[in-house]
Amino acid sequence: MTGQSVNEFLLPDVGEGLTEAELVTWHVGVGDEIKINDIICEIETAKSVVELPSPYAGVVQALLVPEGETIEVGTPIIRVGDSVEMAAESTAVDGVETAAQVDPAVPAEPLAEPAEAKDADPAEVEQPLTLVGSGPKEAAVVRRPRVLAKPPARALARELGVDLADVVPAREDGVVTTADLQSGDRHASGDGRHVASQGRDAVGGEREYREPIKGVRKQMGQAMVRSAFTAPHVTEWVTVDVTRTMELLARLKQRPELRDVRVGPLLVLARACILAARRTPIINSVWDEEAQEVVFKRYVNLGIAAATPRGLVVPNVKDADALSLPDLAAALDQLVATARDGKTPPPDLAGGTFTITNVGSFGIDSGTPIINPGESAILCFGAIKRKPWIVADQVVPRDVCTLSLSFDHRHIDGAAGSQYLADVASILEDPATALLF
Repeated sequence: MTGQSVNEFLLPDVGEGLTEAELVTWHVGVGDEIKINDIICEIETAKSVVELPSPYAGVVQALLVPEGETIEVGTPIIRVGDSVEMAAESTAVDGVETAAQVDPAVPAEPLAEPAEAKDADPAEVEQPLTLVGSGPKEAAVVRRPRVLAKPPARALARELGVDLADVVPAREDGVVTTADLQSGDRHASGDGRHVASQGRDAVGGEREYREPIKGVRKQMGQAMVRSAFTAPHVTEWVTVDVTRTMELLARLKQRPELRDVRVGPLLVLARACILAARRTPIINSVWDEEAQEVVFKRYVNLGIAAATPRGLVVPNVKDADALSLPDLAAALDQLVATARDGKTPPPDLAGGTFTITNVGSFGIDSGTPIINPGESAILCFGAIKRKPWIVADQVVPRDVCTLSLSFDHRHIDGAAGSQYLADVASILEDPATALLF
């Protein structure tokens, strides 16, 4: 094709100096016309899942990397040209790249209709490509329907061994959700096994299966080992009557400025952690081993540990100490929603100074959390439960929860850790004491 403009998009470094990523999902196919900044695919780095926009406009001529493959930064992933002529979809056959090409100058013979197209609406099934040429590296490629699903659903499908194309979505827009995968209906997986809501069905398949450790889960494992065996952890516990906090939340929910955000115990705890750091600033510091210095931070980048289908991530709200209560509530809402969708950008995962992990959302009373690397303390927030409590020599029902604080004992001694935890507890027990900080 003389004179045709062709561009290849190289896998970029999406932040933090990462060297590789897994191509999770293609959002375009060969022959599709795209514009600049159209989302073409999703990649998973060691930090998070990231959507990649196209830097080029034109027609997709080739997808150069298959889904599920881990590649290095700088690797060509897609070819975009001016027209559909000579469009090619790349695939792998015995490790050799092959392609099906469409050239209007060559008569085309249609391939046999794929099995999944039978009895289907022609508008919903992509037609097979045509077989062209006779060279040793030319082979027909049958394009399967591109299934609509978000990263959490795709991750769960891979974990269960389910082919998303075999799942019938409940939503009218055709998007397959995690609920579809967890429903009681059985779906045939790509290798003939079946899965149900309880996970992999071993009947007719292996009793064990393996998953490669990569991406976010690999990063999480390395970070936790590095933290546990670098910083000497000390954990302290306190059980708190938070009835007054729950009463405050009921009043706050009626405030017009908080009407459109989530107003829950985590919001009050976040504010308490920020305020308590004013009295004990060493909690918001970090041990610099190389410089042999303790670095004190005059800002609080508040991290919230979030469990995702791909592993644990800890995005943080930048300068949380400078936000008003409504702004902090909105920032926490956005942070949690983005993390659950697996779309946290790498900058949001960097630079944290203090972390909260909320195990209470799972009904757990508390735990001994591991400090997030680059920080010196982490607070575990347990479930709030109605329990009998002694108040003025009387046993009465109260809302009670347990907090546990893990801190780096190299530079935070027991007195500092205890003071900080006591201050957080006092604010939750009586939010009016926040005026003292």
